[in-house]
Amino acid sequence: MAKTAKKKSPAKRKTATRKDTRPGPLRRLLRWVWRALFWGVVAVVLWVLAYRWIDPPVTPYMLSERMRLGALDHEWVDLDDMVPVMARAAVAAEDANFCAHWGFDVTAIREAIEAGGTRGASTISQQVVKNAFLWQGRSWPRKALEAGLTPLMEALWPKRRVVEVYLNVAEFDEGVFGVQAAARRYFGVDAADLSTGQAAALASILPNPKVRDAAALTPALQRKARRVRDGAATIRADGRAACFED
Repeated sequence: MAKTAKKKSPAKRKTATRKDTRPGPLRRLLRWVWRALFWGVVAVVLWVLAYRWIDPPVTPYMLSERMRLGALDHEWVDLDDMVPVMARAAVAAEDANFCAHWGFDVTAIREAIEAGGTRGASTISQQVVKNAFLWQGRSWPRKALEAGLTPLMEALWPKRRVVEVYLNVAEFDEGVFGVQAAARRYFGVDAADLSTGQAAALASILPNPKVRDAAALTPALQRKARRVRDGAATIRADGRAACFED
């Protein structure tokens, strides 16, 4: 009997197993985090850049004060419509080296450290960042954001714009923001009609306006106002006001 040849079974085709190339949950989460950070940075840069031309309608601190007080006294006025000595007085009082630094006054910071932290070293640029974009307080997250936004603002804005925004968002009394409202509140005049002494008085009550009265300066504040008036004349004469003067 003839042997029947065994049929060889066809070779099984090896099916290549496809590797799952989709990223894992952790990688997808990180990707979304990086995207959120990227677009967050872009939004902040555009926000800061927009305020170079757009007058801030309100600030975070103004909003909190409006919620607390119910109403604010604030009216924007361009720097061209302020008496010129007002800007010089504010710079002389708060940041005499304003035109020479890029947002941080290293010399003032060093002197503040040597004095044991008993004196401030915050520049006008830092105060604008704090007032226009951030919240009040001394928390480390706010300080970190301020440290990042200050040089960004300095890079995107001219110095004249920094002074203009500062004089329009600074607080001069409880619920009173900006030089225009302050000039009317204390002296019954517009910012364009302030005298040299009145401008120095307004600058001298910064940065603690809630406990000071520009129309009734204490003897100590009168002495400060005289120094501010002299300082405003000095920075005009030596060129330290050139970056924000016409």
